[in-house]
Amino acid sequence: MDTGVQTVNQTWKPIVAGILNIVCGALRILGATALLIGIMFFMPVAITGGPGPVPDMPNWMMPGVLSTILVIGLVFLLIVGILPIIGGIYALQRKKWGLALAGSIVAIFGSSVMGILATIFVVMAKDEFE
Repeated sequence: MDTGVQTVNQTWKPIVAGILNIVCGALRILGATALLIGIMFFMPVAITGGPGPVPDMPNWMMPGVLSTILVIGLVFLLIVGILPIIGGIYALQRKKWGLALAGSIVAIFGSSVMGILATIFVVMAKDEFE
């Protein structure tokens, strides 16, 4: 008797994609943490060093400009690290294909080979998602 429910075989693709996404995100967050530690350690050295890189900019403005640029970069790195982790969790659960795909695409920025593989696996396993 046909109940009208179509069953889809579960494969390894979403699991591998989820693991790759989580690894990419974790590596990016570790990189952002290392950058933060580097900023905290080297910023006093950069502030006390000679004249600023821009001739017309007073030296007292340089720390604020550098801090702003570095914080913007750090926020970008954290976003690029968090989205693949979220996408990896949804890929492991086989839920919300769009978020899993978005996390895989963002993972390309963190680690291009692993991100490309994760994106391919998520696209290939689209039928397995709810």
